[in-house]
Formats: sequence, structure tokens, C-alpha cells
Amino acid sequence: MSRPSSTAISPPRRAGVSLLALGALLASSLTVAFAPGAHAADTLLSQGKTATASSQEGDGYAAALAVDGNLTGTRWASQWTDQQWFQVDLGQQSTLTHAVLTWESAYGKNYEIQTSDNGTDWRTLKTVTDGDGGTDDLALSGTGRYVRMQGLARSSGYGYSLWEFQVYGTPGGGTTPPPSTGGAVKVEGSQGDWRLTVGGQPYTVKGVTWGPAASDGPKYLPDVRAMGANTIRTWGTDASSKPLLDSAAANGIRVINGFWLQPGGGPGAGGCVDYVTDTTYKANALTEFAKWVDTYKSHPATLMWNVGNESVLGLQNCYSGTQLEAERNAYTSFVNDVAKKIHTIDPDHPVTSTDAWTGAWPYYKRNAPDLDLYAMNSYSNVCKVRQDWIDGGYTKPYIITETGPAGEWEVPNDVNGIPEEPTDVQKADGYTKAWNCVTGHQGVALGATLFHYGTEHDFGGIWFNLVPNGLKRLSYYAVKQAYTGSTSGDNTPPVISNMTVSPASSAPAGGEFTVHADVRDPQGDALTYKVFLSGNYANGDKGLVEAKWRSTGNGNFAVTAPQKLGVWKVYIQAEDGHGNAGIETKSVKVVAPPVSGTNLALNQPATASSSQQSYGDCPCTPQMAVDGNSGTRWASDWSDPQWFQVDLGSSKALHKLQLVWDPAYAKSYDVQVSDDGNNWRSVYSTTAGDGDVDTVDVSATARYVRLQLTARGTTWGYSLHELGIYS
Repeated sequence: MSRPSSTAISPPRRAGVSLLALGALLASSLTVAFAPGAHAADTLLSQGKTATASSQEGDGYAAALAVDGNLTGTRWASQWTDQQWFQVDLGQQSTLTHAVLTWESAYGKNYEIQTSDNGTDWRTLKTVTDGDGGTDDLALSGTGRYVRMQGLARSSGYGYSLWEFQVYGTPGGGTTPPPSTGGAVKVEGSQGDWRLTVGGQPYTVKGVTWGPAASDGPKYLPDVRAMGANTIRTWGTDASSKPLLDSAAANGIRVINGFWLQPGGGPGAGGCVDYVTDTTYKANALTEFAKWVDTYKSHPATLMWNVGNESVLGLQNCYSGTQLEAERNAYTSFVNDVAKKIHTIDPDHPVTSTDAWTGAWPYYKRNAPDLDLYAMNSYSNVCKVRQDWIDGGYTKPYIITETGPAGEWEVPNDVNGIPEEPTDVQKADGYTKAWNCVTGHQGVALGATLFHYGTEHDFGGIWFNLVPNGLKRLSYYAVKQAYTGSTSGDNTPPVISNMTVSPASSAPAGGEFTVHADVRDPQGDALTYKVFLSGNYANGDKGLVEAKWRSTGNGNFAVTAPQKLGVWKVYIQAEDGHGNAGIETKSVKVVAPPVSGTNLALNQPATASSSQQSYGDCPCTPQMAVDGNSGTRWASDWSDPQWFQVDLGSSKALHKLQLVWDPAYAKSYDVQVSDDGNNWRSVYSTTAGDGDVDTVDVSATARYVRLQLTARGTTWGYSLHELGIYS
């Protein structure tokens, strides 16, 4: 490896180029071009060819600028993280002899030069450690159509930056192997140098998890293939799987066939099984799985079998202490029984098991030696999986079976106390980062199925789906970029930024609040807008309903708040007419609308027939319903009837009451008033209460006001956040 002298370094980053530095750079470039052995008999294969990269620092640092022949004036620069790559498509299979990397001051300290026949499966030709920048002239021996610089470690806090990436050799050397259409699937190789092969050819899992119905395979799988994906993952396999497998095979896509075991789905899942004692459940599951393995073992779409999903983690919802430990050992031992059974039926496809916690891997290592590889669901922590694998001393490779942007459980709460959903741009970056970290663990991580090719247009669908309602998001194109190396020529979605809600924490029920968003479309397409609301955090309904709204110009929208109190999600959706959408969301807290007049009940003495002393957020005393704090409440015993009353201190003229209910509301109640606290007269009555906020007009003069509560709206008691009595 030859490099220029220490005087011939790139100019300081962002600084102007001095004449001395420029002269040194020109000298170094001449050295590259004319030094002895500098490829006089070889052809420069890379110049002007299609170049792509894992990222770029900005519009002025595109990948193409590192193969334009300008050694000192233009450059590619990545984002400021490790595990970035730059690659060039030579246009045909070639024999490779040298690569010359002319680094800017942000150089690769550790990196690999890799080649590929198909742009998917990579071979390492050269490894560089302790690089010191300048110009790296690397001798290569191999063939390929694609050549990649895979960054492993940067030299500084910046990214990777190349003035020029030059590949020399002879065009036309070697032959590109045809894609495999069949044959056994194997995990081959040795410790740290594994590969997945299909019909003897290398196969990297470039996949998505599958959301639509099996019958919708013909509708959506061509698009999955167009993204560059070669694999889909399912969670269950039965008679309904055949149409999906058939459609996958027709589109050249392989399927990771899943088998579900309880308690599947990790921390939020139910369905407990005692794996220590429940021999019936295990026997039935083993019989069922064996049936479908036998059915689909010869299907051309079958890639591998995946037993269980997040159950080692999920068992914590069922057991604790020493029993939890026993159950986890029993579960992973049963997974091994399933793996052995599958291997006796189908020796031609690997078996894995998915969890959501690398802490599950020691159990598999100890109890499931018959697994061919491990599998992991990991989102914002996916880049830690590599180190956990190293630290655990594992001797099997793995795939990532779910990954993408950070989920609800991984993000900080917003001003209203709910998880703050990442933006479209942040989500797209999450997929890019995840894929780079997976492919960075070469010889161990055999690929990934990114979450999620789903079409649901609901709370979870907006958070994770690449194509909600069939609309393509920025994340869709991030995955396509990762899998194909390019989105050139694609019409891409509108980009929404700077979304705000005002007032974010005090939108009056039934009133209006303002949403602002800056929206731009990369192609300048005309945009149409929609505004949706989700009550996931207010009432548990994950569906999206279109809101009543109007545009007030300059990216502002006046949106009518729902009547139900609580924290809602509001979504701005911008569509470009080309099947793309940008979608951003923020939360808004809906509160009781203001009432004019003086609140005579505020901090006045309150009493009740009963109150809860210790349940959930209680004690919930009567005084808490007249303290002016919507976050506190009075709560009664869980029985009928109950009453609640306020002493106003003296006789007052009353014209309106506002009752702000907790979800435990009154269906039937009377409003009564009294001058002496003994003799009561009714001024309002209802049998059709529906909770949230009741605003009651009254015309009376009295000192005492009582709610006589006769029928509950739920199985709980009665609970009021606030009772306002207005003059």
C-alpha cells in the first residue's frame, strides 16, 4: 500500500484549499496516474459508471462525484456514522486488478473492498486496518461487476469522504452466475465466515415482513420484487399459505415460513403455556408443524422455517423467578424438538427461531443446538446485536426478522405524556441505519426482513407500514435504496417538516385547534391533503377517522377537536397523485371547553357517599373534583346509588354546571339543589349520560348542589375529574 507523503494531504474539512495544499494534491494525483505499476496495462473501469452509496452528507456530495474523474474538485461524503458504503456498477463482469481510493480528510480507518456479481452477495477482496488517509492503492485479485468500499470505522467524527474511487482491470472477465430458481437451502461456512446458499449460489436475505392477506400476493408481490426484496417473512403457516407461496414463487421471492407459539409477540402478548408440564400443547404443536413442513417442504418459494416469535421474552408476562427460568429452558428445549422434527422431514431447508431480546440467545445456545441459525427482532437497538453476538461467544449466524425505526417502547414521551412518533424522515433513516448495521456484520448476519410491508391505515400502520392504503412512504424508498442501490427515476413522496399543534395540551372539546406543517414535494407535484385523528390513547381505538378541517393558508389547518377528552393523535397526510404520501403526526390533548362566569365550586367543601382510598391513582377524595386540576379526580365505590355534593358557602344564583367525567361516568343522575343541605329539589335529570363532558343549563338559587347518581355507565363506580358550578 503506497500513500503520498505527509505534505500531500487533503485540505482541512470545510476550509478553503491553499495553493500549497492544492499543489500537493495535484502531485499526489499525478503519482496515482503515473507511478510505476499504476495500471498502465489495465483499464480504468469505474470512471463515469453508476455509483451509489448508503448515504450522502448533502446534495453536493453525491456518489457520482467520486467517479467523475475530478481528483480534487468533487467528492462523495457520507453521513457521520460508521458502517457506510460506496459502490460502483462496472456495467459488466470484469477481472479486477487494483482499486485506488483518494480520500478527503474524512477517511476510512478500517474498511473492506468487496465485489459482487449481482449487487447482493458480496465477497471481500481486501481488508484495510489502521488506514491513514491520503491515497490508498490496493492490489486486488478477483472478478465481479460491482465493487464496494464497505466502511467499518471512521478516522474522525465526520463520515467517509472520497475525492475519487478508481477500479482497474479487464472488462469481460468471469461470468455472472444465473439466479437460482431451486435447490436446497443451506447455511454453509465456518465460524464468522458463514453464508446462506440456495441451489449452491450465495443468497443474502433482503426481505420484508408480509402484512396483506395471502390471497393478495398477486396484487402486492410484484411491488415487493420491484423494491429489490427477495424474501418475505410470515408468522404462521397452514392451508391458507399456499396461494401466497405460489405467488411468491411466480415473482422470484422466497418465504420464511413461520410457526406461532404462545406466548408470542413479546412483552404485550398473552396466551400462557406451561412448557415444563403441558405435554399436550407441545405434542399438538409438533404434530401440526410437521404436517405443514411436509406439505410445503418441496415448494419452490420455501426458504426456511421459523419456530416461534418473541416467546422467550414474552414468558415474563406469565411467570417470574425460578419458574420463569425453568419455563425459558423448557421452551427453548421444545424449539429444539421442533427443529429436530423438521430436519427429519425436510433436510433441505434451515430452521431458526425468533426472539426480541439477545438475552434469549444463551437459552438457545444451551438448549437448541439443532437450530441452523438464530433470528432476532430489533428496532432502534439493531446495531447492538453484532456486539451482543460477539460478547456471547455464539457459534451460529443469525438473521434479523424485524427491524426498522424506533417503536413506541423506544422513544421519549412528548408534552402530553405519550410516545413521540418519529417523523417520516427519521423513519426512513431508521431503515437505512438498520440495513447498514446488518450488512456490516459480514459472515455472520445473513440478511434481514424489514418491518413492515403492510397496508393498514391505522395507528400502527402509520407508525410502521411502508405502504398504508397502498401509498408509498419515504421509508419505502429507503428500503428500495438499500436493496437495489438506487431510486433514480422514481417519483418520491412529499416531505413534511416542522409540524406543530396549537394549543397542544388544551384543545377544547368540539372547538378548533391549529395544525401547522411545512410541506415540499421533490418533483413539485400538486398536492392534496387529508387530516386524520386517532383515539388510540384516548379510547383505545387504533383506527383513523378523517377529521373536520379547513385550510387557513401558509401550511396552517384549523381542525375540529373530538368531543371525547384525552390525548389524541392528529395526522397530516399529503398525497402527490403518483401513489406516494408524506404523513406526519403529533398529539393533542382535548380538554373540557371553557365556561363563562365564575366557578363557584372551586375549592369549596365537597363531600360524597363514598370515595376510593387505594386503587390506581387514588386516594380519590371528593375535594379533588373541585380543586381546578383536571388531572385529579373523585371516585366512588363500585355500586349504585352514590351522591356527591358541594357547599357553596352561601346562597348563590346558578346558571350552568360542567361535569368532566373520568371514563367511569354516570348514565343516569339528577342535579339537586338545597338551601339547608337537608331539603333537596331537582333542577336537571338525565338517563342518557355518555361520559366525557356534560354541560348542564340550570336556573336556581341555592347554597348546596348535589349529584344524585343512580346508574353507572360502566362496571366501575362514578368518577369526576371536575365539577364546575357557574354563576
